[in-house]
Amino acid sequence: MRDMTVGPAQGHLWRYALPILLGNWMQLAYNAVDSMIAGRFIGKEALAAEGIAAPVMNLMILAVSGLCIGAGVLMSEYFGAGKWEKLRQSLATMLLFGALVSVGAAAVCATLSPVLLRAMDVPPEIFEMTVVYLKITFLGLPFTFFYNALSAGLKSVGDSKTPLKFLAFSAVLNAVLDLIFLGGFGFGIVCSAVTTVAAEACSAVLSAGYLVCKTKALCPTRQQWRIERKMLGKILSYGGPTALQQAAQPIGKVLIQGQVNGLGVTAIAAFQTVTKVDDFACIPEQGIAAAISTYVAQNRGAGKPERIHKGFFAGLRLEVCYWILIGTVTFFFREPIVSLFVAGAEADEVVRLGSQYLLFMAAFYLFPAFTNGFQGFFRGMGKMGTTICGTVIQISVRTVCTYLLAPAMGIVGIAFSCAIGWSVMLLFEVPYYFYGVARGRTKGARWNIF
Repeated sequence: MRDMTVGPAQGHLWRYALPILLGNWMQLAYNAVDSMIAGRFIGKEALAAEGIAAPVMNLMILAVSGLCIGAGVLMSEYFGAGKWEKLRQSLATMLLFGALVSVGAAAVCATLSPVLLRAMDVPPEIFEMTVVYLKITFLGLPFTFFYNALSAGLKSVGDSKTPLKFLAFSAVLNAVLDLIFLGGFGFGIVCSAVTTVAAEACSAVLSAGYLVCKTKALCPTRQQWRIERKMLGKILSYGGPTALQQAAQPIGKVLIQGQVNGLGVTAIAAFQTVTKVDDFACIPEQGIAAAISTYVAQNRGAGKPERIHKGFFAGLRLEVCYWILIGTVTFFFREPIVSLFVAGAEADEVVRLGSQYLLFMAAFYLFPAFTNGFQGFFRGMGKMGTTICGTVIQISVRTVCTYLLAPAMGIVGIAFSCAIGWSVMLLFEVPYYFYGVARGRTKGARWNIF
């Protein structure tokens, strides 16, 4: 456990964020391994199919993880205030409620998969392959929820290392199974989906076992295993807006994917490849934002407003440092990175398209470094409506610009659309933050921190 209400902010944020960053990289690595193996051993059709399925699946994954992130902020406040009974009750309520929601969502989404893919104008030659892959991966949604919920509980008390260990194990397991069954035995895309679900189940089981055996202080008692109505209301007030915010991103990506699908299978394969690189840039930045949220929420719960502002700017510095790292790697190694995902006669065109996109994105990744930092601050302060507004603005502008720019510029137009969307989001968030500063100094600390 890590109490962030005492000690230097920079040290707390770095030690808390580093395991999350490593966990993000592990998660992204095993997603990338799926794509690499599918592209190399099954073909570009499988790579394109997984790319089309990804934003649809991510819509549900990010929604349930958003619920967990929001609930984690509430649990961090309880931890900072020393309210252990409420902390355990909130975890029990979230687990039970989330189990019902995730199982129901998995069943509905698996049934509606063909309808969703037809609406996205998926090319006929990969339609059936994409449907099968998507239906199977939806089976892993409950496991994904349990892992994220238990991780949120552990992270709320400052333990970001343990979830990393379980994620690392499942990532290695997924990679090994893919190499054996796809690379060694030559099985198809169905096996790729099954190995992903198996890895997700493994991480959920390991997390549950650790909670029961090693964290008695966090584990709910037998009497607390129920959905407590008032607690559920609080969880939904935090997690509901965050779930909607997280879901807004993949909804926009589904619409963007529909525009990419019209550019042909080669462009789809190239876009699937570069989105993996985008994830390596943006998702770890969200991990740093999670550290900011936990830090802010703990100090808010402990009634220490003087520490919050200092910790926020320390978090922004970490975001910029990460951008320097990922931007440099992307710029200088963009062609070798893209070539990892494809092989064969048509690989050159995929590499060319992907490299053009990443040339610009290497610089543009600075924008989400700042947007994620501000989102982390607002979430930790309980300003969930602000985070939703920022995300909706960003993805709406990005989607509209994609439909305007992609037909003329190809996937490079999508890169510029991303930059425009992030810029407009900052035009909303930065003035709003300083408005809160001014109000806090002149009208009785409206934000309760200044």
